[in-house]
Amino acid sequence: MRLRGRKGIKEAIESQKELIILTPSDYKGRWKEFFGNSKPIHVELGMGKGKFISEMSVLHPEVNYIGVDMYDELVRRASEKARLAAGREDGAAPANLALARMNIERIEEAFAAGEIDRIYLNFSDPWPKKKHARRRLTHAGFLHKYKELLNESGEIHFKTDSRSLFEFSLNTFADLGLRMRNISLDLHAEGPAANNVMTEYESKFSGRGFPIHRVEVVLGEAALSQHLQQLAADKEAPEEE
Repeated sequence: MRLRGRKGIKEAIESQKELIILTPSDYKGRWKEFFGNSKPIHVELGMGKGKFISEMSVLHPEVNYIGVDMYDELVRRASEKARLAAGREDGAAPANLALARMNIERIEEAFAAGEIDRIYLNFSDPWPKKKHARRRLTHAGFLHKYKELLNESGEIHFKTDSRSLFEFSLNTFADLGLRMRNISLDLHAEGPAANNVMTEYESKFSGRGFPIHRVEVVLGEAALSQHLQQLAADKEAPEEE
């Protein structure tokens, strides 16, 4: 991916130390110190221009959010989205948001075991060629890393417009014995889905009528227990006439 950005990108991201983390490994196991609290940590891997992670941080101040991307220009653009989403007169970004510049392939260098509560994978590169399968962010190699970094509440929320990637991902989740829920082959079939924050990419392609696929993967023991309890409760609930 090649991005053309304006001059001064390096200076722009280096000047925002309260928001942008250029060496995330410095905070491995210490992200709660960075945020100054013990709120759950949700991470978006491949945040793009930052619309999703910025809006989520404003909507859910009870959660700390970290957007991850490897490109300086995308990190810069995400910082602008963050400040705009906060809507503060002083131009400050949401206090519960951090933007981390790093290669997702080395995600284990930035987070300690059990440090993350949720991972968002939104419209990841599908890497359609079979020889590139290991680069897909839902490949077993990545999933094993996620399982280590997620805690007892751990979940993965995955959205894509690529049917081939979605099929590959569902099969990989199943092969690893992971519990899936809320599987959708066309998230916005009946209009914009409730309680769903769209990425830039999602808004563009769903607006053109392309189906958006989505699934939640439950990994943590506490999250799985809660899910199974909800299934049992739904089964026992009386049917509506």
